[in-house]
Amino acid sequence: MTRIIDNVLYTAETRTTGGREGHGQSSDGALDVRLSTPGGTGTGTNPEQLFAVGYSACFMGAMRRVKTVPPIRVPDDTVIQARVSLGTTADGGFALAVKLHVALPGLDEAQKWALVDGAHQLCPYSHATRGNIEVTFSVA
Repeated sequence: MTRIIDNVLYTAETRTTGGREGHGQSSDGALDVRLSTPGGTGTGTNPEQLFAVGYSACFMGAMRRVKTVPPIRVPDDTVIQARVSLGTTADGGFALAVKLHVALPGLDEAQKWALVDGAHQLCPYSHATRGNIEVTFSVA
């Protein structure tokens, strides 16, 4: 099912040249990165790293918006470790897989999963990846 935006809250605009061995910059200049192929000799970041940071940051924001009864506050020292894997498929194509490890100090197991499960329903990155790539979660 395609999700249609009713009200645009923000639009990111970037310009990339040179592909995986190139350069990327946001229209406002806040992002300005050299790009390198994963495992290559370049000194830049790669799209998988950028995706990992974007997904984990968005996911943490979604956890803060999860409504639970009673309310669960996301601890200030919460950390999300994101692993984005790039691999090949049986048909010779490429695919991504994501693992998010969410550390929520001071919460019990049920509270942790309530936030993670709720965020997975809210997060735009989760919506974009659902049914398209493997996404798994663990908590600590």
